[in-house]
Amino acid sequence: MKTTELFSILDTVDSTNNYAMAKLHAGLAKHGMAWFAMEQTAGKGQRGREWLSQPGENIALSVVIAPAGLFTSQPFVFNMAVANACFNFLATCFKEELTIKWPNDLYISDRKAGGILIENIYQGAVWKWAVVGVGINVNQLSFDPALKNPVSIRQVSGKTYDTTALARTLHQMILDEVNSPGTAEEILHRYNERLYKRNQQVKLKKQNIVFETSISEVNKFGQLLTKDSIDRQFEFGEVEWIL
Repeated sequence: MKTTELFSILDTVDSTNNYAMAKLHAGLAKHGMAWFAMEQTAGKGQRGREWLSQPGENIALSVVIAPAGLFTSQPFVFNMAVANACFNFLATCFKEELTIKWPNDLYISDRKAGGILIENIYQGAVWKWAVVGVGINVNQLSFDPALKNPVSIRQVSGKTYDTTALARTLHQMILDEVNSPGTAEEILHRYNERLYKRNQQVKLKKQNIVFETSISEVNKFGQLLTKDSIDRQFEFGEVEWIL
């Protein structure tokens, strides 16, 4: 099946991830299918947060993937592959300072342009499906003041974009990455090359304690490795960035 036949456009939906999950549970989805929404009424971000987006101005895309090969035993390597694909997509729009902020935010300089939310379906211990949700700010020029540091592609490039066309390109780039990923070591290397604040001092917060440390890398298990007076290792959700 061609990529164009796998791509569907929704006028409005609560969440593209919810929609994709419902299709999977109904047995109506297969590997590579994607849903792009012009409007999300209840978009989802990491750790239960809401993803806010103005209708028609941004990318809200969910892609169904049946994990295979090296991904089946290394789920964070899959996460990294998706993040690398999204980085490569943004790099087609402009050549500004792009990075991946651990674990899966897309940054332009010190501002957030997008994020990735991956939700999974397991049967026993077998990882059957991943729903890859990607939200990217494209044409939006004003944001909720409650958001810390948002930015859109348009704000950086000065250009206005066809969001549907960009979503189709992103869909293809995600499929290309997960269908022909290379080795886990290559994926890990590319991800760490693009890691936000790598080899720089940052402030992190853990259990109400703020400390300074230097970002080293992320390992294949998705743990953030840092160094100061000691070597440190953090799970996702264990620390908060102080920007």
